[in-house]
Amino acid sequence: MDESKSDSYAQAGVDITAGYEAVELMKPHINSTFRKGVLGGFGSFGGMFEPDISGMKRPIAVSGTDGVGTKLKIAFLMDKHDTIGIDCVAMCVNDIVCTGAEPQFFLDYIAMGKNIPQRTERIVAGVAEGCRIAGCALVGGETAEHPGLMPEDEYDIAGFSVGFVDYDDIIDGSKITPGDNLIGLASSGIHSNGFSLVRKVFADELGNLDQHMPDLGTSLGEELLRPTRIYVKTILALIRENKDIIKGISHITGGGHFENIPRMLPEGVRAQIETSTFPDMPIFSILSEKGNIPKRDMYNTFNMGIGLVLAVSDNDTNSVISALKNIGETPFLIGRNIAGEKGVDLLW
Repeated sequence: MDESKSDSYAQAGVDITAGYEAVELMKPHINSTFRKGVLGGFGSFGGMFEPDISGMKRPIAVSGTDGVGTKLKIAFLMDKHDTIGIDCVAMCVNDIVCTGAEPQFFLDYIAMGKNIPQRTERIVAGVAEGCRIAGCALVGGETAEHPGLMPEDEYDIAGFSVGFVDYDDIIDGSKITPGDNLIGLASSGIHSNGFSLVRKVFADELGNLDQHMPDLGTSLGEELLRPTRIYVKTILALIRENKDIIKGISHITGGGHFENIPRMLPEGVRAQIETSTFPDMPIFSILSEKGNIPKRDMYNTFNMGIGLVLAVSDNDTNSVISALKNIGETPFLIGRNIAGEKGVDLLW
């Protein structure tokens, strides 16, 4: 047979040896996330994990899955891939901890046009860093090469995580009442939502993302790639010291304040947010001014500097704020709940 005319996986665009190399580069990052409960080693067909449910009378599994969206375009333009994995972990585990559950393990899926081992390592290094911050184990994943379907210099990433909480300790917002206060925890920036609008506003700057912007104190690219904050350890520490005090938690992601705060509210309760109670972040001011975006639309798209919102009773507010300060947070008393149709009012 004429080997020059034979078909092979490599000729079809899939480099198996690159896959092997990427796996070897990933191993140290993955192993660094292992915690009690991980069973088996890296590379098995299924990731095995024995959950830590000691002391739970009725353990409930809470799962979350998400991706990073078009923030990836900024990573492509910057050729910087070591933080995007943190975003992927954050988007999953922050949702899980809103129920009071502790995320215990995580899996990722990366699809790419071409497997470039060193780039793949940087992506997975970011995933591992996110898992270490959240305290969960990276027990498995998949790196899929899609030649002909995706450009060689692009990829997509998604994640999946599982946590556990005792049934009696679930935080679901059902105990929220009018008169409760709302405490906000600061975001690190845009996080991982609204980037289609971000890229439209900064269309002229996308070719020069390394340029320093005095108003930001850094380059636009570095600001846009700033990783999403992971709130897991903060919330778990708060819950341990203040059990049954936190009535509801809202992760401010896509849809901003208007969509996400009502997700924790029961019927008949309406949130009022005083926007003057927390500082404006320069990136949001620039976006609003440059894009001529009305303030309401900004709050309907972005977190505006508040990445997580807690609902607590008026009597418990001071103790929760003190507890948050003691664990290194800078909490803001951003509003209150009133009787009314479920939703959000912004008070300028």
